[in-house]
Amino acid sequence: MIGRKSDSGKPNALRGDIPWVSHAVYGLVCTMVIGFFVGSAQSGFLESANLRAEDSYYNLLVQGFRAGQLNEKREAPPGLAQLADPYDPAVNTAYIRDVGDMSYYRGKLYLYFGVTPALAIFWPYLALTGHYLQDQNAVVIFFALGFLVAAGLLRAVWRRYFPEASIWVAVAGILTLGLATGILEDLSRCDVYAVAYSCGFAFTMLALAAIWCALHEPKRQVMWLLLASLAYGLAIGSRPPLLFGAIILLLPAAQAWRAATEPGSRRRVGLLLAAAVGPVMLIGSGLMLYNFLRFDSPFEFGCHYQLNGKYEPTTARLFSLHYFWFNFRFYFLEPMRWNGHFPFMRAIPLSPLPSGYCEVTDPYGGMLSNYPLVWLALAAPLAWRGRSVKSVSVLRWFVAAVFLLFVICALPLCLFFAAASRYDLDFLPVLMLLAVIGILGLERALAGSPVWRRIARWGWCLLLAYSVAFNLLASVEAHASANCFAGDTLFARGRVDEAIEHYQRALALWPEFATSRCRLGNALSKKGLADEAIIQYQKALEIEPDSAEIHNNLGSALFQKGLADEAIIQYQKALEIKPDSADTHDNLGCALFQKGRVNEAITHFQRALEIKPGFAEAHYNLGYVLLQKGQVIEPIAHFQRALEINPDYAEAQNTLGDCLLQLGRLDEAIVHYQKAIELQPRFVEAYNNLGHAFRRKGMAASAMACFQKVIELQPQFITAQTDLAWMLATWPEPSVRNGDKAVVLAGQANQFSRDKDPLILRTLAAAYAEAGRFSEAVGTAKQALELAAAQSNAGLTNVLQTEIGLYQTNSPCRSTSSYRSINK
Repeated sequence: MIGRKSDSGKPNALRGDIPWVSHAVYGLVCTMVIGFFVGSAQSGFLESANLRAEDSYYNLLVQGFRAGQLNEKREAPPGLAQLADPYDPAVNTAYIRDVGDMSYYRGKLYLYFGVTPALAIFWPYLALTGHYLQDQNAVVIFFALGFLVAAGLLRAVWRRYFPEASIWVAVAGILTLGLATGILEDLSRCDVYAVAYSCGFAFTMLALAAIWCALHEPKRQVMWLLLASLAYGLAIGSRPPLLFGAIILLLPAAQAWRAATEPGSRRRVGLLLAAAVGPVMLIGSGLMLYNFLRFDSPFEFGCHYQLNGKYEPTTARLFSLHYFWFNFRFYFLEPMRWNGHFPFMRAIPLSPLPSGYCEVTDPYGGMLSNYPLVWLALAAPLAWRGRSVKSVSVLRWFVAAVFLLFVICALPLCLFFAAASRYDLDFLPVLMLLAVIGILGLERALAGSPVWRRIARWGWCLLLAYSVAFNLLASVEAHASANCFAGDTLFARGRVDEAIEHYQRALALWPEFATSRCRLGNALSKKGLADEAIIQYQKALEIEPDSAEIHNNLGSALFQKGLADEAIIQYQKALEIKPDSADTHDNLGCALFQKGRVNEAITHFQRALEIKPGFAEAHYNLGYVLLQKGQVIEPIAHFQRALEINPDYAEAQNTLGDCLLQLGRLDEAIVHYQKAIELQPRFVEAYNNLGHAFRRKGMAASAMACFQKVIELQPQFITAQTDLAWMLATWPEPSVRNGDKAVVLAGQANQFSRDKDPLILRTLAAAYAEAGRFSEAVGTAKQALELAAAQSNAGLTNVLQTEIGLYQTNSPCRSTSSYRSINK
């Protein structure tokens, strides 16, 4: 080895001639890659938008285990149990905000993600430190472990079978495994998904390493196979789709069987089979028992009981050949589209989706075009070119194990009813390992042809550079998407200012991120900053002019500013792009109603309900418009349907009470008003309406308490002040009346109305009379009479003339009706 020449004719210490140098370089590059992992995770997104570590899903599961239960240590939202179908996204959205993507079964919340991370790291960490482990740190640990094991495997392959290859080739292999495998994308999230995938990756690499050792150390083959089976069982416990990849555990036994020549060697093969199958079957049996105790089925992991609002869990076909070609295109063929704006790429989702398909998320896919280095996996057979069969037989078995793992892990994902770029971590790392072996094979095959080897090196270096660059740029987009998702989570929880910060971070990374601009506009609109929101929507439309969502949201911001005509134009544009958007039809109906185009509004509300029958807001809006048209019975049906869908819909409770009040069904109306107040304790309109209901039942004290509560919550609520003043001035029971207080309240209401409301002046006149100030009562009533006459209000004119006659004879007014009633 010493003195061997490089291609340039000069001694090359970095070929491995000086072991400590190669060790140092190898270790330094591995350390740099792991440092990059840590940096990516630190700038990424923490689970559920910076919740406390103890509130993350895996830590909640650990708390459940410690409490002796298999479900999460968290109560299910009580409203779910009231729903006829708690999995229906049309009705459960209001309840799953904080528990989305958990599984819900028999009133309890479960985690359908693999249990291994909880047992392997979250629970031990808590037991040892007394603190909860953050998802972010767990993801970094698992990815670092998996990467180091893969790097160790690469080094073992290099040193044993390709000693002539330069250390720089091995360094290229490290970069391939660390920076060109999609890991950076998941590190940008560090959420519950990334925990499961990173854990599966780590234990899969451990299983492969143990298989390598089993193939190369016959004397300790049983021990290594036991460890491989244990590691792969834990990988399955983290990622159940890895199940069929367990076949690779049989390859060392198959190798031993092929090589068996001596008596008793077949017995050893049986021992190897037992070692390969035992631990993984034991873990599999434990998982089946775990599933049975949770979901009454050993084969149910909770996918059919997800609360994610994305599919009908009881009817969805999770796996089908019908999905194969679509998923194969997604994972292997479809490239990213490049553009001139940083990060210079844009994902174009595949369409149309196959029937029964759920969705495509984070559509990067297309590894044969986006990660072109994987094509070098085809060169892996060159690894044994020019060698004796005996010297490379073990290498062939190992390469076969890696190849089988890739194929068998990719196949279930191609049959699955959804696709996501993060899923490819089940098979992309092992495919990259094959590609690195292919590079080493090229180096060996071309060792005697320096020119061709240089050409080959330039080729695979360019492929490596492209693959790494793509992964880095994709990770930038992933970081932006993660921040946008964090903003969405915070926005849903009412933490609008924090949501705005995350949207702005996303835009700092990716200024052309139209979705984040749109969501930033939503948050600004929520804060009442309609002008700023409109600017963001307009910028988003410059990027994506054909986005129905952005047109719809811009319409909402314009409507918020009172620009109904402009809003209608935007809603109509949105419907041209996406005619079946129930939300847009509902929004357009509201804008048309405000412009007095009632029949058109009704048509759009009805269309929204045709598209989405479980649309509570559309039922409410349609009922409200029909109520304004003077109908009562049909609106009641719509309000009741809205409440069936969303029992916590306070506005529907209140308006249903109004309908019932009009029909004289006072007790029922009171129940609904009280429910509205229970849902929204500061709902002043509901308090005011409840006061009217109590007044009509003759319950003066309860009615006055309601009006007083309205005034406390909103001192300028004129109708409540006037209603209370009227009761204090005119109620037949002496114990209820208080003329002086009535004068104060009616006087305040009159100041707000600036002496322009004849009904308030009528109330003030009655208050003066009750206080014994009859001359003022007469003068005020006459002032009201002039206004009523000017408004051609004959009914009020007649009433006021009668009341003036009372005041002129020093007689107060007595009434149990509202001050707005003109029939005494």
